[in-house]
Amino acid sequence: MKTLITNIKQLVQTEKTPRKWVAGKDMAQLETISHAYLLVEGEKIAAFGPMEELDREEIEKESGILKEIDATGRLVLPSFCDSHTHLVYAGSREIEYIDKIKGLSYEEIARRGGGILNSAQRIRETSEQELYDSALIRLEEIAMYGTGAVEIKSGYGLDTESELKMLRVIRRLKESTPLLIKSTFLGAHALPAAYKHDQTEYVNLIINEMIPAVAAEDLADYIDVFCDKGFFTVEDTDRILNAGMKYGMRAKIHANELDYSGGVQVGVKYNAISVDHLEYVGEEEIDCLLSSETMPTVLPGAAFFLNMPYSPVRRMINAGLPVALASDYNPGSSPSGNMKFVMSLGCINYKMLPEEVIHATTLNSAYAMGVEEEAGSIAVGKWANFYITTPVPGIEYLPYAYGSHLIDAVFLKGEQM
Repeated sequence: MKTLITNIKQLVQTEKTPRKWVAGKDMAQLETISHAYLLVEGEKIAAFGPMEELDREEIEKESGILKEIDATGRLVLPSFCDSHTHLVYAGSREIEYIDKIKGLSYEEIARRGGGILNSAQRIRETSEQELYDSALIRLEEIAMYGTGAVEIKSGYGLDTESELKMLRVIRRLKESTPLLIKSTFLGAHALPAAYKHDQTEYVNLIINEMIPAVAAEDLADYIDVFCDKGFFTVEDTDRILNAGMKYGMRAKIHANELDYSGGVQVGVKYNAISVDHLEYVGEEEIDCLLSSETMPTVLPGAAFFLNMPYSPVRRMINAGLPVALASDYNPGSSPSGNMKFVMSLGCINYKMLPEEVIHATTLNSAYAMGVEEEAGSIAVGKWANFYITTPVPGIEYLPYAYGSHLIDAVFLKGEQM
């Protein structure tokens, strides 16, 4: 099956020579082709370019069924890559949302048994099938919002069997949906109530029991730790990442959401693919990241929902860093996987340009989940994961019209959803 999309008003984020990321001032430069075509063969992008270079005879003489779509007045963009989510969970937490409105802090809600511990209890009480069914609905929703690749974490289990249950659900989602999915083991998400007086013993459990069990079933691409004030220390994080590394799990880190935690530095020490949240970033963190292969990843939805300080994105970009944006889709602090809204928050709250937020939600976030060779741009040989907008004036309109859907068609692995 071949699909030819013609008369595209703007084909956005094109690459003749694929890059791993875009950094610094280059984030303000976005490759686009006006009045363009895009050819898909099977699951991959086969060709693209200006309409005047389209060779219809060459395409039509090759065997295979050809479907043509006229995209007059519309843009085509690569699907979003959402590199940080907690999409597998049981139940919602709107009561805690009301607590936040009444003035309780994230830490206060956690101390009362809410937050992550609330979700952990529900995970234990929910079957694997129920978790799969609810997560599948969320995946279908974010796909229609334009997301084609997503990282999903465990971390609401906080005991060995429950963590394995979550990771098995993620594996089933990988096998049964067209989205490109990466899985992350996050046993060190919070301290279970049973270990509240012995954090070291829980870290020992993660290292000696959970990590080997996860590795035995090959359930995780990455390992993550919530290295922050009131959660896991740098020393805890160092031990856990070192153990994960021995089983081939590359690090991803929750860092510096609540304070200067040292999470960035320990993440870079272990060559983390990303360090995420980053509300608290100073010159020391920026210098550390500049000498690394680690992607700074900001989660605007969580800062918006929790009314937290905003990460100094402009300082990071001006210093020459790449920046990725992700949704942090989860029931407590960011109950939305709408990456177009994340783009809008990037522009409104972080003063990013439209070109910068497109890079941050496609190619850079693809790198932050290790799929930059398969997704994140319009390039020959990459997965045909993209969306066609409704008629819009240009790329600036996408983050500007923050409450409008603006997506006319979604393609994943070459198939229209």
